[in-house]
Amino acid sequence: MGFVSFLGRLLFASLFILSAWQMFNDFGNDGGPAAKELAPKIVSIQRYLASKFGKGVPKIDVKHVVLASMVLKGVGGILFVFGSTTGAYLLIYYLLLMTPLLHDFYDYDMDDLAFHPHLTDFVQSLALLGALLFFLGMKTVLPRKLIKKRHLKAKTT
Repeated sequence: MGFVSFLGRLLFASLFILSAWQMFNDFGNDGGPAAKELAPKIVSIQRYLASKFGKGVPKIDVKHVVLASMVLKGVGGILFVFGSTTGAYLLIYYLLLMTPLLHDFYDYDMDDLAFHPHLTDFVQSLALLGALLFFLGMKTVLPRKLIKKRHLKAKTT
């Protein structure tokens, strides 16, 4: 069972690790294609924050957002392969922060051609988030069950 669990974690984390590696290779001086895709979304978030809090909102650099997502995916994926809950939490943070930014189906009408691919990717990210939450739940439940079973044996003389 241990090898199958490791293989499952490796296959699951490969999605994040390979994506982080591709982002790293494409990063360049301008942040790569990921920065070009995120730039208009970051600008709209900055405008929203400036409208709510005034002009004192610091400028968000798109390259820093891309770099942070790269680190969360890469480090989180590698740690997750080895069964670390820290890796699962890093991947959860990535999904919680980036899913609404990357898959903004709510900005499109249902008749728009871009609506359905964004909705599909959004739901897929929710499924990945659910799998990570399941992993964390199993990590906390299994040790308690093993502890309860072990100490009930009585010695006979």
